[in-house]
Amino acid sequence: MSRPPVLDLDHLARYTAADEALEAELFALFTSQTENCLARMMETGDGEAFKAAVHTLKGAARGIGAFALGEACAQAEARPLEPEAIGHIRDCARETLARIGQVLAERPR
Repeated sequence: MSRPPVLDLDHLARYTAADEALEAELFALFTSQTENCLARMMETGDGEAFKAAVHTLKGAARGIGAFALGEACAQAEARPLEPEAIGHIRDCARETLARIGQVLAERPR
């Protein structure tokens, strides 16, 4: 099985009607939400609070086309508080945020 894309820009373009300003705004919101969800995941010792943060991040990731992160979150929902699942989410989130940074840096200003 192949790994889902870090960031599916075609999906995002369909979602935003290729409006780069809207994409940039969504990237900023997603970055903030990712940081918030990761912090909540790391702070909680409560499986339900963890799953709520993971679920929120999963929806946000899938919405912008960050399918690898969305899949990592979907898997972690079934394994709340498992250190490997948390680490995988953190790695996918870092990779996604780095890719977002690349996309924004490549755009003409």
